[in-house]
Amino acid sequence: MIIIHSPHPDVPLRDLSVTECVFEGIARDHTVLIDGPSGRQMSGREVMDAVKRLAGGLIAKGYAPGGCVAIMAPNMPEFCTLFHAVAWAGGTVTPVNPTYTAHELNHQLVDAGATLLITAAPFLATARDGIKGTGVREIIVIGPGPDGANGLDTLMGEPLGAQSPVDPDTHVVALPYSSGTTGLPKGVMLTHRNLVANFDQTMAIAPLDAGETTIAFLPFFHIYGLQVLMNFYLGRGGTLITMPRFDLEQFLTLAQKHRTPRMWIVPPVALALAKHPMVDNFDLSHVVQINSAAAPLGADIAEAMGARIGTMATQGYGMTELSPVSHVSPKGKGRAGASGVTIPNTQCRIVDPETLQDCPKGTDGELWVKGPQVMKGYLNRPEATAETIVEGGWLRTGDIAHVDADGYLYITDRLKELIKVKGFQVAPAELEALLVTHPAITDAAVIGVPDAEAGEVPMAFITAQTPPTLAEIQAHLDGEIAHYKQIRHLAVIEAIPKSASGKILRRVLRDRVAQKG
Repeated sequence: MIIIHSPHPDVPLRDLSVTECVFEGIARDHTVLIDGPSGRQMSGREVMDAVKRLAGGLIAKGYAPGGCVAIMAPNMPEFCTLFHAVAWAGGTVTPVNPTYTAHELNHQLVDAGATLLITAAPFLATARDGIKGTGVREIIVIGPGPDGANGLDTLMGEPLGAQSPVDPDTHVVALPYSSGTTGLPKGVMLTHRNLVANFDQTMAIAPLDAGETTIAFLPFFHIYGLQVLMNFYLGRGGTLITMPRFDLEQFLTLAQKHRTPRMWIVPPVALALAKHPMVDNFDLSHVVQINSAAAPLGADIAEAMGARIGTMATQGYGMTELSPVSHVSPKGKGRAGASGVTIPNTQCRIVDPETLQDCPKGTDGELWVKGPQVMKGYLNRPEATAETIVEGGWLRTGDIAHVDADGYLYITDRLKELIKVKGFQVAPAELEALLVTHPAITDAAVIGVPDAEAGEVPMAFITAQTPPTLAEIQAHLDGEIAHYKQIRHLAVIEAIPKSASGKILRRVLRDRVAQKG
């Protein structure tokens, strides 16, 4: 067994809840949350007060401790207070993509066992439709809502002075949904130990400066935004400027106004920063680091972006199942095309996916990771958990990688079937199951194909006697999936290539697309 150890010493594992960790470092007497569009502000003390009052209300209404609360909202200050209120009350948060359809929402609510759904007014109709047949007893609306909707004020109660007792090692505090390496979305069980350990591991070698401000457009329903932005910044005494969705002009305007030293982005934003003419209209001389994650960023784009802005361009590596960080560029010192080095308390292996034998140093294989940030498992999916966390506690990432002589990780390919659209996961199996419900389609397969703006987009291969058009297929899927999952390219073929066991041979389809150029 060839184990790659972190070049940095281990950090102690602390017996804290994630909210105790954040409260320990939050800047109580300074502004810590700013709503980007409106400029509305909250101090650290106001955040703590709101968290404790909401936690008291959750307990009084019977939603905690032990219950699951779904939050389906865009980035706004209230998302942060709600997440930590549920955690402080001893509950579990399942964050939901607010662009989900009622069908997608329903699946997550049922699987997670949620009893309360908190959303924003624009998503209320979807929320009402999505809770049908679930265990959700009530919908709470953030901010002014339509008549008859319960506002957030109805959830406030007597302040809960201390953390509701939880076992950091076993209590699941966050339940984001991920497709893992294959298949339909599954609940990723992240404990207080996972999140606090990952905070300490990452901050040990890539610390944020005290009082540092950044723009938070990366969605809090995604582990990258939830942990790296929300928890890391609040827990280090920093300030978050929230954006409900990404808009390049607003992002650049806010960055210039607040002189943010670091930007946290995904590859499509890196492309815009490298090439969009609008960037020249803004003063970004204050930016010392731009870090991209959620999907691999090509070295050429990273270098072009860094040169244009005049800053350090870095990458990190992680996944939802890793809470999410396993590799970072230490203290902002990146290497072109690399995703950083292994963080403390973490071990890695590069394993041949066919033989399951360790690969010689410097050669490509599947990245396996072990450490306190590895998830507890997939909710209600013991088989999927056993396939992902194998003997010895090693998590199989499904990514092909190698490590250079200095310990820098390079992601070169993916074993897993997931499509990464602007950093968001799209499971081919989910789209295939919906495609074959079209009356004209007899079989279907989906792969990701390169796209200059999104990184990848879904392409469908179908068999049909009277093939529907791409527009007809898109109309069929519209009410069932979020916009980013939509099929963008279509090919009609005689038969879907499959193995003897019936598994779709996606590599054959990818080769077909590559040959056509």
